[in-house]
Amino acid sequence: MGKLHEECGVFGIYGGENTNVVSATYYALYALQHRGQESAGIAVNKDGVIYSYKDTGLVNEVFTNETLGKLQNGQMAIGHVRYTTRDGKHRSNAQPMVLNHIKGSLAIAHNGSVTNAYELREQMELGGAIFHTNSDTEVIAYAITKARLHKSSIEDAILEAMKTIKGAFSDVVMSPQKLIGVRDPYGFRPLCIGRLDNGGWVIASETCALDSVNATFVRDVEPGEVVVIDKNGLRSLKSDIQVDKKGLCVFEFIYFARPDSVVDGTSVHEARKRAGAYLAKAHPVDADVVIGVPDSGLDAAVGYAEESGIPYGIGFLKNKYIGRTFIQPTQEERENLVRIKLNAIKKTVCGKRVVMIDDSIVRGTTCARIVRILREAGAKEVHMRVSSPPFLFPCYFGTDIDSKDKLIANNHTVEEIRQIIGVDSLGYLPKENVVQLAKETHLDFCTGCFTGEYPAETPEEFNKQSKYTKPIEKGGN
Repeated sequence: MGKLHEECGVFGIYGGENTNVVSATYYALYALQHRGQESAGIAVNKDGVIYSYKDTGLVNEVFTNETLGKLQNGQMAIGHVRYTTRDGKHRSNAQPMVLNHIKGSLAIAHNGSVTNAYELREQMELGGAIFHTNSDTEVIAYAITKARLHKSSIEDAILEAMKTIKGAFSDVVMSPQKLIGVRDPYGFRPLCIGRLDNGGWVIASETCALDSVNATFVRDVEPGEVVVIDKNGLRSLKSDIQVDKKGLCVFEFIYFARPDSVVDGTSVHEARKRAGAYLAKAHPVDADVVIGVPDSGLDAAVGYAEESGIPYGIGFLKNKYIGRTFIQPTQEERENLVRIKLNAIKKTVCGKRVVMIDDSIVRGTTCARIVRILREAGAKEVHMRVSSPPFLFPCYFGTDIDSKDKLIANNHTVEEIRQIIGVDSLGYLPKENVVQLAKETHLDFCTGCFTGEYPAETPEEFNKQSKYTKPIEKGGN
């Protein structure tokens, strides 16, 4: 694993007059492709009946003209792009998940990670439930349908299910009559609402998906909120679950989200530029050019260049037809992909003292290869600056880092890491600058991957293959 693994992307649309909800969902998933590249799916509601298609692969691989043509246009649709956090890349785990129950049907697309999924699943299986996947999404779906047995509406069932589900979830749910968005009380993952010119509504992981369907941003779904869209418009319900502190994942700004998105009122592009400016103040260096590692290092590189006065340059050409390197199953294959994914622009770096900005260092293997590419292109010096603090602790809320021993910063000093990746100097964003970013954006971030302090309770043991076991008190690691 050379880079962090990203989240999933979700989208839902309640169409207005003459809306092609299938086409709109397809384009929105394209806009969210960066959040998941292993599978994609669309579920359509036509006159109360839900039809779906999903498979492994990129959006344009899963949805050909033929497969899109098989999905009849309807009144509503939800879509999903997926990166698996721990439950395998099988087609059966692709989303949206569609199920039928005694009170109707349900489709759900999930982004996040349920920290008590194992416990809930065991309880459900002891009660007779039969699972067809090993996905958190099926656990959430069963929790909702179980609550629906004694609740008068799907939204009340969701509110009831939220009392038992722990962890991160920003989901879209579709019933025969309603489109629903739900966000966990901590707000770990983003979710926003948009409006179409013809009166329709959309819900999406990021605002870039709203732009792709020409929807106007209305607002973000608040942590702990359930928004319900039906023929009467939009209404809001709030969970009565109380939390001490919200916890938007800081890596949404550092890495996951697209730079043209606005998350909880803050521009991702501007946040990354500010991180780059902080880096320049904390770790100045005499150099000739500042470059960013595409894509998430580019905005921070601009900020570093502006603050330092060192010229900004385009240092790499990225092969846009190659997906993010983590997709390949072995380290050798991931490293081979780096060789064809990025190529240095020699005119920018040859004979130059180069400042290279990237968003993070996980194991260091990908960084080392990128540095070699610069050296081979003639870079005189390479100074690496990282727009996040050292990654020291696992994430339990969706990012696929399952143990501290797999993180290079836990096993080596900064000087040792510098030597391992082959740079002339190395500097990380100080933790206090992350705090400053939070103050500037008026947001509460989850920074557990840097500090080991989490806003929600975390499992006592964590392994992405065997899932979770007993929980411990929040703030533990």
